[in-house]
Amino acid sequence: MTVHAPVSPGVREIGQIAMTVKDLAKAIDFYRNTLGLPFLFEAPPNLAFFDCGAIRLMLTIAEKAEFDHPASVIYYKVTNIQESVAVLKARGVAFESDAHVIAKMPNYDLWMAFLRDPENNLLGLMCEVPRG
Repeated sequence: MTVHAPVSPGVREIGQIAMTVKDLAKAIDFYRNTLGLPFLFEAPPNLAFFDCGAIRLMLTIAEKAEFDHPASVIYYKVTNIQESVAVLKARGVAFESDAHVIAKMPNYDLWMAFLRDPENNLLGLMCEVPRG
């Protein structure tokens, strides 16, 4: 009797992340104007979409009480973490953790900084800084 491996469902990457918010207008303003993410579109009554490269971010008001809580931590890649932190601080963002090295990899140092959005969701900024 031959045993076959199960057929892969083809899941390979994240296409969209949903984040629940209580005040959609305030959240749109933060993600669009404070973080500077490209706004894609709004789908009334309670959805807004942003372009995060290969992944789309969907902001939504929770339809059920079970979904009404802060999101998992989403890490946004930046090219220069020191500059990103400085720009966001100038825009009034308070950081829970300033930029610091999390891990020294063979070819780069992994830097992260943490902040919260207006809905108290924890966000991470991450940057792979090449060595040498």
